[in-house]
Amino acid sequence: MRIGGTETFARELSQQLDTHGWQSILCFLSEPTDEVRQFMDLPNITLDVLENSTNGSWRARSGLLQLLRKHRPEILHLHFVSFLTLYPWVARLGSVKKIFFTDHHSRPAEYVASAAPVWKQVAARALTRPFDKVICVSRFGHECMTSLRLLPRDRFEMIYNGVDLSRVQFDPERALTFRQRHSIPNDRAVVTQVSWLIPEKGITDFLEVARLVIAQEPNVQFVLVGDGQERDQFIRQADSLGLHERVTFTGLVNDPFGAGVYEAADIVCQFSRWEEVFGWMIAEAMAHGKPVIGTRVGGIPELITDGVTGYSVERGDTKAMSERVLALLRDREKRARMGQAARDVVSEKFNLQKNIAKLVATYGID
Repeated sequence: MRIGGTETFARELSQQLDTHGWQSILCFLSEPTDEVRQFMDLPNITLDVLENSTNGSWRARSGLLQLLRKHRPEILHLHFVSFLTLYPWVARLGSVKKIFFTDHHSRPAEYVASAAPVWKQVAARALTRPFDKVICVSRFGHECMTSLRLLPRDRFEMIYNGVDLSRVQFDPERALTFRQRHSIPNDRAVVTQVSWLIPEKGITDFLEVARLVIAQEPNVQFVLVGDGQERDQFIRQADSLGLHERVTFTGLVNDPFGAGVYEAADIVCQFSRWEEVFGWMIAEAMAHGKPVIGTRVGGIPELITDGVTGYSVERGDTKAMSERVLALLRDREKRARMGQAARDVVSEKFNLQKNIAKLVATYGID
């Protein structure tokens, strides 16, 4: 539906595979939009569809086998499906030589990693035996997966998600266009969160922070970029807090980079309540030189260094969240300093090109 972290990952991976003479077949849940198709238009990319693949049903397994027979891949890399499915054995049946799985799953709030019951370990090892490697996108994710003891520890590898820095181009016109499109006055500071509009992303906390901040600094616009089934409920909540003209709901933005989402923002927030396995939007905001205020959950502390690249706060602590937002709104130099530090961190740890190169090496491709 959009050009996000997953699409940029798949495009960069395909580009690097092309340099080694490999073809790349990218399988979507449904037909991608024209914008995504254009973004993926590379000589070595073939697009295909495997409907309902996330549920691992008999129909999905049958569809996967048909795709494998159609394309004859040497490597299958599974994303956004359950860890425990029959897909690995379907791949073996389809003569796939190497099988990889990436864990993108965030965990429930207060999740504690621990070993699975012995019977589940035995059953899981039978299901997952064909995996050559399981890729974890954060240290938090690696700890969650290895603690279950469903596979030997050496079958797991941690490779961070990343940002395509070649797409980070600072254009003040894009920021202006974004403001105009969403009727945001030019003299207002902008505080943004980019996420699905679901309770787990702390949308209620974001709205309460907006109320607390605007009571002290009225010339601020809070912007929620994204969509979700509960969007209308959150709009009603904003109205009930008297924020009708101070909170902007943009809906789904097909390409946040191209639309100027981050360029228009002065501060970016991620007030998640569940245990985020990574935080792609945080890394994107940091790459654009924006200080980020995020909750101390899951893998988020691996991205934000408190007091250096932004601020870390406890989940649900709207008082602390609003205090950090106010501190940054009132100190332009601090925002700039933190933003530069954030860019440096992304270049070092979350550079998509570098991290994809690690993945290609893990595939065993020279």
